[in-house]
Amino acid sequence: MSIVKSAIQIKLNLNLNSKRNGVGVVLKEEFGRNVKEVKRVSDRVMSLKLEIEGVMLNVVSGYAPQVGCELEEKERFWSELDEVIESIPTGERVLIGADFNGHVGEGNTGDEEVMGKFGVKERNLEGQMVVDFAKRMDMAVVNTYFQKREEHRVTYKSGGRSTQVDYILCRRGSLKEISDCKVVVGESVARQHRMVVCRMTLMVCKRKRSKTEIEKKTKWWKLKKEE
Repeated sequence: MSIVKSAIQIKLNLNLNSKRNGVGVVLKEEFGRNVKEVKRVSDRVMSLKLEIEGVMLNVVSGYAPQVGCELEEKERFWSELDEVIESIPTGERVLIGADFNGHVGEGNTGDEEVMGKFGVKERNLEGQMVVDFAKRMDMAVVNTYFQKREEHRVTYKSGGRSTQVDYILCRRGSLKEISDCKVVVGESVARQHRMVVCRMTLMVCKRKRSKTEIEKKTKWWKLKKEE
């Protein structure tokens, strides 16, 4: 078994004007050749599939409707996200990076299987939708598992308001591959939003070659022997 360490920076490209939404994934140039598939589901959900050392990694970018949006629009977003995750084979890694426009809150009583204790402030209805989604899809809210100063947990700042609305999610079985997740203070992805960085180490199992696959070597030195 070998370990491949890849520092892939996932950035949400959010167009927050009132006319249209937008999501995107920015990769280091060296990973461009690893892209196997790109799916743009809507202006709020897209996914990208990478192959790294034989491991399939799916990066999903999302932008949930804001608190004041119609319930129908919110339900459509979650339905699209459900379909994307359900279409990914269980043996493949999944990372979701999204502005969920909700607060999962601090503490995890009753939700220990999908989140840690280190959220921010109190949960709201939109945050409950994030937790419910994680339970449905057997995923974990990565941000909440790492004990950081509040400054490194707050993802959104505007005026006197500061909260956590941008999250990274992964499959629960992949939590052991994630060593850190924090907000980079001073770096902004979009206006008022701050960059969330996740460090993941992919565990790669190299397949052993079968005897039939191993090419037999010609033993030329035996020609020197009389027999």
